[in-house]
Amino acid sequence: MAHEINRDRGISTIPPRILMGPGPSMAHPRVLQAMMQNMIGYLDPDFITVMDDVVSMLKKVFGTTQNTLAISGTGSAGMESGLSSLLEPGDRVIMCVYGFFCERMVDMAERIGAEVIPIRADWGKPFPEELLEKALRTHTDVKMVTAIHGETSTGVSQPLEALSALAKQSETLFMVDTVTTLGGNEVTVDRWEIDYAYSASQKCLGAPPGMAPVAFSDKSLNRIRDRDTKPSSWYLDLNLLSKYWGEERVYHHTAPVSMLLGLREALSIVLDEGLKERYERHKKNARALVQGLQALGLKTVAPEESRLDQITPVWIPEGVDDDLVRGLLLEEDSIEIGKGLGDFAGRVWRIGLMGESSKKEYVLMLLSAMERILPRAGYEVAVGEAVSAASRVYSED
Repeated sequence: MAHEINRDRGISTIPPRILMGPGPSMAHPRVLQAMMQNMIGYLDPDFITVMDDVVSMLKKVFGTTQNTLAISGTGSAGMESGLSSLLEPGDRVIMCVYGFFCERMVDMAERIGAEVIPIRADWGKPFPEELLEKALRTHTDVKMVTAIHGETSTGVSQPLEALSALAKQSETLFMVDTVTTLGGNEVTVDRWEIDYAYSASQKCLGAPPGMAPVAFSDKSLNRIRDRDTKPSSWYLDLNLLSKYWGEERVYHHTAPVSMLLGLREALSIVLDEGLKERYERHKKNARALVQGLQALGLKTVAPEESRLDQITPVWIPEGVDDDLVRGLLLEEDSIEIGKGLGDFAGRVWRIGLMGESSKKEYVLMLLSAMERILPRAGYEVAVGEAVSAASRVYSED
């Protein structure tokens, strides 16, 4: 039976869930506790300290000494802020497209009047750098190149250094989506020469959805300030936001105080654990999950050398009802996994191991539940094999 929301005394109680989909992931209890602190004004000196702490910690997580801040909005706000601030109507942008969220970038750029050149490649595989090299030879006066570090729809980890080098050779800006990877994979904005990177609070950072951490180069900030026209979005104007978050403290909007308190705590937890240790945790749990899924006869979408540690899409076996399996997992085990998007809708399950959701006990719990549920969906499995396969990974050390 599905849990019913308790509305006693006017307070709605959300039932417990183990979030193992594409996001949001579990929020650390320390983060939720931080968000319950007293309300404070957005120009209070103590709140300014909170903002400064967020900026400082984001620089470490993004691997940059340049500009960082957190946009009040989800990861899509980070995406739109970069596009609307860096591109003017008529600007030419080459977009590397290899999944659902790459297509979202295309849609946004077209809406602001940019001349979009989408280079489409196969879903479920890394984007071939030679396609970008050819496009940059073909088109002149390109303002920006875009890519996604971890495509949430396909589970592919995209190498960025070669794409960045091609962008720099053509003297174009390089914009990257790190929504799924920040805090779970290495992200080095300065070393990879990324001009604008955006992420989201609800995945590997382990906070609730609602904030979009971003990092941007001095070069891109100067480009924004030298625009001929104002950005189409006032709210997402990176020039105005940088003045709000910078030393000038020029009022822009009423910041979501509780969300920023939560984000600061989440970043503190990330750095307390250690970035290298955190990356290794995500890698090991993903490897255990994949071994367990393969023991069930399920096939991963992304090739082994390109798999994301955070999202593992697997092909749904022929004849198995997608909704039935996900529904039983939720009703009987309170486990949420994700469905496919776009070209993969109805064809894959997306299993997330991000931040607080990337834990050994959750991996084993999911595999045990799948062993029990899949036969009821008409797909026979050997009971115990998946859990055993994952356990062998954990016993290696």
